[in-house]
Amino acid sequence: MTLAWITLALAIGTSLVGQVLLKAGASGAVAASGGFIDQLFRLPTMVGLVCYGGAALLYIVALRKIPMSVALPCTAASYVAIAVIGWAVFGESLGAQKIAAIALISAGVVLLATSA
Repeated sequence: MTLAWITLALAIGTSLVGQVLLKAGASGAVAASGGFIDQLFRLPTMVGLVCYGGAALLYIVALRKIPMSVALPCTAASYVAIAVIGWAVFGESLGAQKIAAIALISAGVVLLATSA
C-alpha cells in the first residue's frame, strides 16, 4: 500500500471521527435544550469540525497521487462505516434496504480501488 492510499484511508478515518463527534454534539439533553450556537460551541462539535478540516487536508495530500475519479468514490466507504456506527452507538435503524445499499456501496468501492 502506497503512502497516498494510507493518506486517503487516514482522511476517511478522520472524517468518520468528525462525523461521530458532530452527532455526539447534536445529541443529549444539553443539545436539545440549547440553540444552534450552544450546539456549535459544545466540545464534541468543535473537535468534530477540526477533524473535518484535518480530513480535508489529508484528502488534498492523497489527491496528489490518486486520481480524483478514484479517490472521491473511495470516500464512500465512510457511508458504510457511519451506518454501522450509527446503529451500534446511536441506536439508529439498520433495515434490509440500508444493508443492501451498504453492500452495493462496498462493492463499488472495492471495484474502483482495485482498478486504480
